[in-house]
Amino acid sequence: MKERKIVRVGLVQMSCVEDPAKNMKKATDGIREAAKKGANIICLQELFRSRYFCIEEEYSAFGLAEPVPGDSTVELQALAKKLGVVIIASLFEKRAEGVYHNTAAVIDADGSYLGKYRKMHIPDDPSFYEKFYFTPGDLGFKSWKTKFGTIGVLICWDQWYPEAARLTALAGAEILFYPTAIGWAKDEKKETREHQFQAWQIVQRSHAVANGIPVVAVNRVGTEGNLNFWGASFVANTLGELLFQASHDKEEVSVVEIDLNRSNTTRTHWPFLRDRRIDAYDGILKRFKD
Repeated sequence: MKERKIVRVGLVQMSCVEDPAKNMKKATDGIREAAKKGANIICLQELFRSRYFCIEEEYSAFGLAEPVPGDSTVELQALAKKLGVVIIASLFEKRAEGVYHNTAAVIDADGSYLGKYRKMHIPDDPSFYEKFYFTPGDLGFKSWKTKFGTIGVLICWDQWYPEAARLTALAGAEILFYPTAIGWAKDEKKETREHQFQAWQIVQRSHAVANGIPVVAVNRVGTEGNLNFWGASFVANTLGELLFQASHDKEEVSVVEIDLNRSNTTRTHWPFLRDRRIDAYDGILKRFKD
């Protein structure tokens, strides 16, 4: 039997306030706590430095944006180096005047900035008006070799797209991380809430199964505007089984153990990558069959 290759992932699930400095402190405190618990790779939730401003279309929110890399990444790089951990940080990126992205920065355990992923799929739903703020990503789907393994990062709405998970896995990702900000409208019925939550979790667990890699989703909690963010950050293994799920309403810093060598066993027994018909997928490049 192949020797286990253990990586401990840290999930920082938190609520946010108006002051970005306070949110940054809460996030860095969470990173320190996760590192103390033995985490090797630590993921923060989507847009952790602020409240979820996309609930409404408000021009003043553009003032929250920053260059990536920039001040936030510099602070997190120093912390990553001090603690010897990999950090995944979702930030509101100002690329140029009038061009903004929803971006995740990846920082290695020696403090080096490895690069960034720009959110590819941008929603435009009630209380999730992201198209007002974010230009769709143009860096493609990628992975980064870190001290503790090769990781891939997608962001929130990307969760619903099997193409994104597949291409990130094909880029070499051994773990797929999803920084997230998703919640229920306050007036939604209990049954609708449960349906939405189950769909959200099931589709991500299916990405773990289809690609034979673990999936880590980190969501926020708390009430902002008319949204109750449902938390429930989780880790699923290569079979889609839940290794961990956080609460729906509490701030939590959690560390979960993953065996990266299970991917080889899963992919050998379920050889989905072997059996892909890459000669027959041209239609996937069309919007719809006309």
